[in-house]
Parts: sequence; C-alpha cells; structure tokens
Amino acid sequence: MNIDKSVFALAGFMVLLSVALTLAFSQWWLLLTGFVGLNLFQTGFTGLCPAAMIFKRLGVKPGCAIN
Repeated sequence: MNIDKSVFALAGFMVLLSVALTLAFSQWWLLLTGFVGLNLFQTGFTGLCPAAMIFKRLGVKPGCAIN
C-alpha cells in the first residue's frame, strides 16, 4: 500500500466513524467529517497533508499524487 491509498483509506474511515458517532451520540461529530473534507480539499491544492507526512515517517512508500 502506498501513501495515496493510505490517506484515502484513513479519510474514508474517519468519515464513516464520524457518521457512526453522529448517529450514536451527537450531531457535533459531523464537524469531524467537515474537517476531513477540508483537509482533503486543501491537499488537492497545496499537496501538503499531515496524514501523508506521518505515513511517510512510518516508511510507507510514496504514491503518484502525494510523495
């Protein structure tokens, strides 16, 4: 698995987790979904992603979109 797939998998997991927590507890958990979406949006423009930086330090091989 490369960094691109890892970031997409983490983002998808966080969105699903946010939806589950919203249904179980409070609508405030939708802020997590918004944060994930904004982070993906800014990554598309800047190429900087905190999760990708962490995965890179963990030794995950680079991908095509995020190095």
